[in-house]
Amino acid sequence: MKIDVLCIGHAAYDLTFSVPYHPQADEKMFATEYVGCGGGPAANAASTVQKLGGQAAFAGYLGQDSFGEFHLAEMKEMGVDVSLVVRGVSPTPLSVILAKPEGSRSLVNYRGGTKPLPKEAVRFDAVYPQVVLFDGWEPEVSLQWVERSSGGQALTVLDAGSVHRGTELLLNRVDFVVASEKFGRQYTGTDDMATAVSELGKLAKTAVITLGDRGLIWQRGTESGALPAYPVQAIDSTGAGDTFHGAFAYALSQKRPWLDVLRFSSAAAALCCTQYGARLGIPTRREVAEFQSQFAGCF
Repeated sequence: MKIDVLCIGHAAYDLTFSVPYHPQADEKMFATEYVGCGGGPAANAASTVQKLGGQAAFAGYLGQDSFGEFHLAEMKEMGVDVSLVVRGVSPTPLSVILAKPEGSRSLVNYRGGTKPLPKEAVRFDAVYPQVVLFDGWEPEVSLQWVERSSGGQALTVLDAGSVHRGTELLLNRVDFVVASEKFGRQYTGTDDMATAVSELGKLAKTAVITLGDRGLIWQRGTESGALPAYPVQAIDSTGAGDTFHGAFAYALSQKRPWLDVLRFSSAAAALCCTQYGARLGIPTRREVAEFQSQFAGCF
């Protein structure tokens, strides 16, 4: 199976509610918008690759419940290869998201008894991706790929959203680490993101730290730089980071020049913030191109 990007990691089902503000203790409020859709970092990244015109595959877990069925059907409809999805009796992880008007959010995730898959749960014998994206939430399955493909042709990317066992295991085993500001601060112990990206750049060939509406910074060998964020009227930031990672991996699979990879990923993530729900906000490749054309010469 030849694919552009294989995404290994977490899948959930998201219930997103638009609220005017975050409720206080014992307060009842009514949402003005509601969106139910698939979620999870790696699953969202796979959906992003597919929406942008690439071919993605997702490897991870979904429960044999209604939320698992909804999510699987959604990915199939998008064209994501789901032959590496493992089903089981543990529940599909569920996230409830409260999105405020300016785009900030609060999230509660429920995983029940769902645990990471054992190494042998997924077989990659017939999978030939250009790029592999890990979110760290399936560490054993991810390590299986790393160990069997050491020195292989596929580029590897780590979505380092927070410090946990999976991200720590994979950090120095990938070509690219794309970290959140939270991860940079947690892992390096500094609030200075220039120092943090330099430290991460010692572990992976290329390190990027995304800074939300402040853009991003990067370190690539002896080269480094920064890129501002594309300006948008954000209403929900859910999935923006996942969209960035998916677009980043897809752009790498298309062998785009380095700065084009960053610009393309940033534009896709910015557009994701303009709609409610992680999946509904994912743009098409044409939408990204049209959006970027508005800022020609500015980035």
